[in-house]
Amino acid sequence: MDRILVRPSGPLSGDVKINGAKNSALKLMAACTLAQGTYLLKEVPDITDVQSMAELLRSMGLTVRNLETNQIEIVNPGDITPEAPYEQVEKMRASIVVLGPLVSTYGKARVALPGGDDFGPRPIDMHLKGLEALGVRFSSEHGYIEAEAERLTGSRVVLDFPSVGATENIMMAAVRARGETIIENAAREPEIADLAAFLNRMGAKVLGAGSSTVTIQGVDNLVAVEHTVIPDRIEVATYLSAVGIAGGEINLLGARADHMDMLCQKLGEMGMRISSDSTGLWAMASKGLQSVDLATLPYPGLATDYKPFLVAMLSVADVVGIVTENLFSGRFRYVDELIRMGAEIRTEGHHAVIRGVPKLSGAPVRAHDIRAGAALVTAALKAEGETEIRDPHHIDRGYEDLVGKLKSLGADIDRVN
Repeated sequence: MDRILVRPSGPLSGDVKINGAKNSALKLMAACTLAQGTYLLKEVPDITDVQSMAELLRSMGLTVRNLETNQIEIVNPGDITPEAPYEQVEKMRASIVVLGPLVSTYGKARVALPGGDDFGPRPIDMHLKGLEALGVRFSSEHGYIEAEAERLTGSRVVLDFPSVGATENIMMAAVRARGETIIENAAREPEIADLAAFLNRMGAKVLGAGSSTVTIQGVDNLVAVEHTVIPDRIEVATYLSAVGIAGGEINLLGARADHMDMLCQKLGEMGMRISSDSTGLWAMASKGLQSVDLATLPYPGLATDYKPFLVAMLSVADVVGIVTENLFSGRFRYVDELIRMGAEIRTEGHHAVIRGVPKLSGAPVRAHDIRAGAALVTAALKAEGETEIRDPHHIDRGYEDLVGKLKSLGADIDRVN
């Protein structure tokens, strides 16, 4: 069984290249089911979630192959099987986004109910209600969702919550629908705008992506294109957390400050210095962190994916910080692992109260999901002795060589069997 071993590290320094966003690349790959042809996606991270999506596409009859570093070619032969089997879908929740493009293109789809990270239930009701508004009929049996529609018809869809996945699923379905679709209370994340740019390049007519109202005018024909994935803002947050905890000065090549304004503001309040330049982001932490209060909110608020890193930073900050989780229940499960390392954290419902300590203590801990696992790695940079992070395969789902990149910055870290 693989383990990541981390020992206390001095100040970090150097450059680290930021990969394309996992949460964008997976949806762009799903969108390749919309039209026949050869697609080229650039800056795709070499992670297991991308490999899982590639396997899912291959199971439908598409061809997926790696070209140069971080480039993949996807060939859609036109006559594919609109089914996402359980063996593939159980590996990641993002698989559900093939539902919209499949039923829109082929008039039917059969998709297993999704799996994914272990941090509480995330129902897909909004996906189904939105697609039903476009004319899709659903049934469910044996753990599969069966979808049918002769041709989708544009409609006004009002989401109960600005769900990223639901917004993406409805967008991809609506590009082939008859007439106009308006999504109200749409998610505003940069990944939504990236998907819209990809769809528009294919010939779709999507307006307003990145705002709370997205308008899609259905078209008859789409074509295969090439596209460069936006940088991964969650990966950026990971290395910002690492330098905040360990101290030092780093350059994050390719990072975009405009995708993470609220996070940069909060880290500035904690004592870090962050600025953008022509190559990406520069960050420095030269003294101890200050505690702040924070709450997760839909974009442009603080993403829930940032929270494990902020909790890790608050664990070694001065005084007391309060963190409120407004998006997902059960996403404090990694707190017990930080407590094993000596953190002083008390959770109650959606809130966590963190009293910072000067240093943590190395201990065996377990990665429960992608971001929690990476946050344990960053916390271990300021833990006396050796920290052993088990189940690093969760981290592999979202990071390309996290250990190697941290080592290049000066971290004392290894991965062993």
